[in-house]
Amino acid sequence: MDQVEAQKVMRRLAEVKKLVGVWHGLTKEVTDVNDLISLGEEEKDILFEADLQSRLSQIASYLDEFELEMAFSGEYDVRSAILAIKAGAGGTDSQDWAQMLLRLYLRWAERRGYQAEVLDTSPGEEAGIKSAVVEVSGEHAFGYLKSEHGVHRLVRLSPFDADHARHTSFALVEILPKAEEDIDIKIASDDLKIETFRSSGPGGQHMQKTSSAVRITHQLTGIVVTCQSERSQHQNKEIAFKILEARLLKLELARRNEEKAKFRGKRIVAGWGNQIRSYVLHPYKMVKDHRTDYQTGDTEVVLDGNIDEFITAYLRSGLGKEDD
Repeated sequence: MDQVEAQKVMRRLAEVKKLVGVWHGLTKEVTDVNDLISLGEEEKDILFEADLQSRLSQIASYLDEFELEMAFSGEYDVRSAILAIKAGAGGTDSQDWAQMLLRLYLRWAERRGYQAEVLDTSPGEEAGIKSAVVEVSGEHAFGYLKSEHGVHRLVRLSPFDADHARHTSFALVEILPKAEEDIDIKIASDDLKIETFRSSGPGGQHMQKTSSAVRITHQLTGIVVTCQSERSQHQNKEIAFKILEARLLKLELARRNEEKAKFRGKRIVAGWGNQIRSYVLHPYKMVKDHRTDYQTGDTEVVLDGNIDEFITAYLRSGLGKEDD
């Protein structure tokens, strides 16, 4: 067994041990609660019953979380994730929508205790962003976020229209598993074309006067990655390599499964007919996932990063296994 395969086996063994440990803990908790129920029937204490109800609710919550983790069947589900957002059809409104989605996912990561670092952003021409790349670090970040991969559609009264007319905007969200250094992807320097250029948009005179921005082209696959957020060319190069590794890893997953359309083999256009989820703010309020049919009218809560119900519906539907 080679070193790479050995590390994969050890990682999988650690995951299984953790799940077994959680299961044993839950089993013991349920046994203790059963004993308390028997004791409570004898004592008939109201305060005792309230405490018992609280512990039962906690067990139910743990079981729900455990059920979701059991739904993770993909080899890379346990990993951190690279999240990319790109404004689609809709002009300035779509760029504003891309920025709204960026805030949504940053808020979601914060609520779940994940660390989210914005690796790169490209500012919009009038408002919002053209694109953004975020690294979400934490266990099962990719397993949860893969439900968000696809086109997201927004319907609202446009704040950028003089007539305040209703507009439809689109943005593409791409979720990639983070590659592990020296394990997943080997990139030959001869396969790369590295260029530097001046940063565009906000960032100060230093960034705009020096060629600190970096563009890396992987000539074998045609994948192009750019980064211009940092003042240092070296920092931008490191970030670009990190994003390139994640994209190459996902392309490798597609090759292994011979289903490139599920990953990057089929290009998804951020426009009509391709949306996985719609966010409607006018003439009524509703967020609906078109794959699971889960929906809610509490749009403000969703836009503030509360998307766990959508993720749960996706995982429980079994759709997540199609991405593995």
